[in-house]
Amino acid sequence: MNVLKSEKNLHTVQIISQKEILSFKEALVYLDVSKSFLYKLTSKRIIVFTKPNGGKIYFQKKDLDNWMLQNSSNCEQELEGEISNHLRRNYNGKKID
Repeated sequence: MNVLKSEKNLHTVQIISQKEILSFKEALVYLDVSKSFLYKLTSKRIIVFTKPNGGKIYFQKKDLDNWMLQNSSNCEQELEGEISNHLRRNYNGKKID
């Protein structure tokens, strides 16, 4: 039975990967979140969605990607570069006590 479920999940993922617009259920799989969490995101207008004719909820995959990639954290090397750039811009030629 687990093999059948696994094959069905693989098929679902393959279908989702080819689509630009996802249904609510497909978005759950794509984001790997619970139904209640996704409803919370839509009810608080945290995530972009459409609801044609006041019916089912749909998402553009690019909007889901943008939501997932917000609030990214930089690696140590990127942070060091940002600090160096900031210091060069703001203290170039000035003596720092």
